[in-house]
Amino acid sequence: MSAQDTRQARDFFAQKLAFLTGPHELRGQIDRNEPITIVDVRLPADYQAGHIPGAINLPQGKWHTLAGVRKDRTAVLYSYRQTCQLAAAAAVELASAGIPVVEMEGGFEAWLEQDFPVERD
Repeated sequence: MSAQDTRQARDFFAQKLAFLTGPHELRGQIDRNEPITIVDVRLPADYQAGHIPGAINLPQGKWHTLAGVRKDRTAVLYSYRQTCQLAAAAAVELASAGIPVVEMEGGFEAWLEQDFPVERD
């Protein structure tokens, strides 16, 4: 096994911490009333069936509208599950428009696994 480049590892994990969050961290941000916008990028029917409290729904095809997001708040994006790339794709589009973004790893599935509260429309 070759020696690890620890500087490269440091940079990688610093980037990971800057752009990814988890359900526990998001729950803490909600509880502390931090100035964030939670963005559910799933289909509207799935959003209506259950979503993270306070989340707005901005499904694919609507990302370009930036509806409900602001440049002075970090948008915390989530999709279905860990293997779904919708939130990452939305992050590219929103960040390109100047919106600060973070992806919640694990998606809505990870939120549910923690038995955190869910809103339904």
